[in-house]
Amino acid sequence: MKIVIPGGTGQVGGVLDRALTAAGHEVVVLTRRPAGEREVGWDGETLGPWVEAVDGSDVVINLAGRSVNCRYTPANLQAMMDSRVRSARVVGEAIAGAARPPRVWLQMSTATIYAHRFDVPNDEATGVVGGAEAGVPGYWAYSVEIAKAWERAQERAETPSTRKVALRTAMVMSPDRGGVFDVLLRLARLGLGGPVAGGAQYVSWVHDGDFVRAVEFLVGRDDLDGAVNIAAPGPLPQRAFMRALRTAWGVPVGLPATKWMAELGALAMRSDTELLLKSRRVVPGRLLGAGFTFDHAEWPEAAADLVQRVRG
Repeated sequence: MKIVIPGGTGQVGGVLDRALTAAGHEVVVLTRRPAGEREVGWDGETLGPWVEAVDGSDVVINLAGRSVNCRYTPANLQAMMDSRVRSARVVGEAIAGAARPPRVWLQMSTATIYAHRFDVPNDEATGVVGGAEAGVPGYWAYSVEIAKAWERAQERAETPSTRKVALRTAMVMSPDRGGVFDVLLRLARLGLGGPVAGGAQYVSWVHDGDFVRAVEFLVGRDDLDGAVNIAAPGPLPQRAFMRALRTAWGVPVGLPATKWMAELGALAMRSDTELLLKSRRVVPGRLLGAGFTFDHAEWPEAAADLVQRVRG
């Protein structure tokens, strides 16, 4: 297949690019700074010569959007919104104008769309889309609005010949440098991987191998469209998540951090505490219902596999 990945130069794009290329597919990456022979320039906002890559392709997997690993200032939040909505909109325009449109368009979304909750998991059928929950910072609601606008841009695209799937994706765990697993493992190795603000908040995650397999599964299943949760079926509280990671590396102790300590750490890392403190309890209802099986369903085993790969 010919697979086009707008915004495919980040961690998740790299995971997909490597796996799909190794499987024998022709992969083309759309990026603002093309460097390789399989990379094509685009600005993520306007139509241009890059649409030739989409016309005649089999699959488009749009990952474009400003990284969430930043301070959640008003300017950065607006940049997150604009980059996601505009890129999804222009990808839809390219598909709509193609003489030979792709048969499926997978659009990255996020598990952050669901409410901050501890009681029961969020699946696609019964999950609660977040908003202005009590007791959390007000700007968290804007993250949910970004996710909703992101999906809405895909929904509104006039692409009758192309099936559309929104990938409500949890944190993709891979051993790549600079990825979320790399950051969490570094904290654990430094003895800082203890519970944050009590550690009761749930962490939803997916092993990179299962993420790729889920994408391939969705490409091949013509009966699945709309929102699909891409998350392992075993979300767990942050304290247990980090304990399993410490065990996998062989670190006996992880110092706990209060909420204000997490704020200082996030400030130093130019990141935001929503990534640590929001309880994302998300499960893959539609994937499991369609018969998808996870190779890494539980975090302790997944963490051990990832650590082994880091150690080579």
